[in-house]
Amino acid sequence: MDVYASLDAPVDCARLHLAMIDLSAYTQWLDIVYRAEADTQSIGEDAVWNVQLRGKVGPFARSKNLRMVRTVNIAGSRVVFERKELDGRSHSAWVLTADISPKGEGSTVTVHLHYGGTLFTGGVLERLLADQITRGQQRLLQTL
Repeated sequence: MDVYASLDAPVDCARLHLAMIDLSAYTQWLDIVYRAEADTQSIGEDAVWNVQLRGKVGPFARSKNLRMVRTVNIAGSRVVFERKELDGRSHSAWVLTADISPKGEGSTVTVHLHYGGTLFTGGVLERLLADQITRGQQRLLQTL
C-alpha cells in the first residue's frame, strides 16, 4: 500500500521541515498517531520513536505499535522514517517520506507512506489514512 498527500504551507522550507522531523509532534495534528515517544535509549541511530497507531473504521478498531527510526534528515528538503524493530523477527515495512520544496512565498510537503504488509486489505487502511490526512492538514497548518 502506498498513500500520497501534499500540502501547501505559508511558511518557508526550514520551518516546514522542523514540523516534519519529530514524530512526537505528529500526535498534535494526525489522529491516527495516537502516541509517539522518543526512545532516548537508542545508541548509534539518528532518532528513534516508539509509535502507536490507532484507527477505527465503523465498529472495527485496530492499533499497531512500531519502532520508527529517522533514516534521512536533509535540512529543508527531506525526512524519512523507517520501521526497524529490535526483536529479530521479520516485520512488514512501514516507510514515511516527507519531501519539502519551495513554492512561491511558502513551501510544499509531499508525504508518502508505504506499508508492505497484508494485514490491512480491501482499501480499508487507505480510506482511513485519506480521512486522517484530510482532517490533519488544517491542524498541521495551525501548528506552523
